[in-house]
Amino acid sequence: MALFTCRRLPMFVNRKTELAQLDGLLRRGRGELLLLYGRRRVGKTALLREWASRTGVAWSYWMAQKEPAELQRRRLAATLRGRPPAAGGGPIFPSWSDLWDDAAALLRRDRHILILDELPWAVEADGAMLSALQYAWDIHWQHGQLILVLCGSQIRTMETILSQQTPLFGRLTAQYYLQPLAFGALRHFFPSWSPEAQVATYAMLGGVPQYLTWFEPERTLVENIRGALLAPMSVALAEIELLLADEVRDLRTYLAVLNAIGEGQHTLKAIADTTFTASTNLTKYLAVLQELRLVERRIPATVHPSMRHRSKQGRYHLTDPFHRFYFRFLRPHQAEIAYQPDQVLAHIQAGLRAFVGQTAWEELARAWVQAQGACGALPFAPEVIGSHWDRRVQSDVVALSWRERTMLIGECKWGAEPVNRQTLRHLLEQTIPKTLAALPDGGQGWRVIPALFARAGTTPDALALLQEHQGLHVDLARLYAALGDAEE
Repeated sequence: MALFTCRRLPMFVNRKTELAQLDGLLRRGRGELLLLYGRRRVGKTALLREWASRTGVAWSYWMAQKEPAELQRRRLAATLRGRPPAAGGGPIFPSWSDLWDDAAALLRRDRHILILDELPWAVEADGAMLSALQYAWDIHWQHGQLILVLCGSQIRTMETILSQQTPLFGRLTAQYYLQPLAFGALRHFFPSWSPEAQVATYAMLGGVPQYLTWFEPERTLVENIRGALLAPMSVALAEIELLLADEVRDLRTYLAVLNAIGEGQHTLKAIADTTFTASTNLTKYLAVLQELRLVERRIPATVHPSMRHRSKQGRYHLTDPFHRFYFRFLRPHQAEIAYQPDQVLAHIQAGLRAFVGQTAWEELARAWVQAQGACGALPFAPEVIGSHWDRRVQSDVVALSWRERTMLIGECKWGAEPVNRQTLRHLLEQTIPKTLAALPDGGQGWRVIPALFARAGTTPDALALLQEHQGLHVDLARLYAALGDAEE
């Protein structure tokens, strides 16, 4: 679920899975040390505060700020005493060990939820903070009733806490990386919008709750693009640089790499050539961007699991939909946004349908396959879901089971007209045979399920041909209903 504020009513959307998992920790009836982290704007704080307020258990929430450790400790002590964090005159603690001893005396062995947010800022101010916390956990809370939640947005710092070199290694009882909201959540943000508009919005903003609040449900999609993304003072225009500045130092090079990928350069060589960066250095930047979940390296689904780790067919892609939209439509025209926003809007409108079809619609098709496979609604159990590419063919959706020797091969169409028989014949006679040929055994003995993911459906003769081949037909209405039900 994600907290956002409409003009009339604050709403909390989805996150049922996460709330259930947090409730599960509570039911265990013991001391818990949870690490919950994720990128900025994804809704970590809203989730934790919503959950804590629902439990009926006493809880305290403290957010570290970029300030000296002495001030951080004073604010936390005030929070534990139920006073405003900014209140002066409270006790002063010379070290974190003293603060944790005081906290243990205040909390005793009562059931209590203590949320420590933006933990990396506290660690940055005083490196001894974690070792002092480890001692307090071992002595005071490990066998008590405290649920201690450590939360933060600096992904590399938070994941370092999981490593063997840190004081809390081996002491965490749970950890969770919070993902953006799934597509089905958008119907709660924009209940009066058509499925087409929601898919387009998902292509532009993804499922990050804060990004979704940029758009107002009372406005049309075009009005929102003009007012929220193309305004000279729009926060969207500075978002990516702010996000990176928290995590990396060489901001220019990282932005250049992201920009190259956003422009369509997906191989190591193409990115290196575009950014004028040596391949040996580029791998370091790409590794960091992958750690930050900003970039992912995709491998064709047809590559055998034993070969995936050393495949040379990998392609780099931006993981966040808004980042793709930004580097495709906003960054190249940033100078024009200030004085010619309507021209930029016209450029976006001209290219948006193709952009949606190449990004969100294909990803939602794969999400549909995953959801159907998870509930046993497919004639096989997919082990890998992705796509396929080589010099001969591009397959939008590929799901396969090596054990069952069964593969679904699908094509995605976001056009406004129904798919005709000619397009389907191309899938059956060109795409499928060439994709099968890419398998290690050339596809001998494999069962193939053709699939069409067509926004506007198919013509009657195309549907009849697809049914002859026992294929799947998924239009927007079917996909929209299925992905909504999967997230209820």
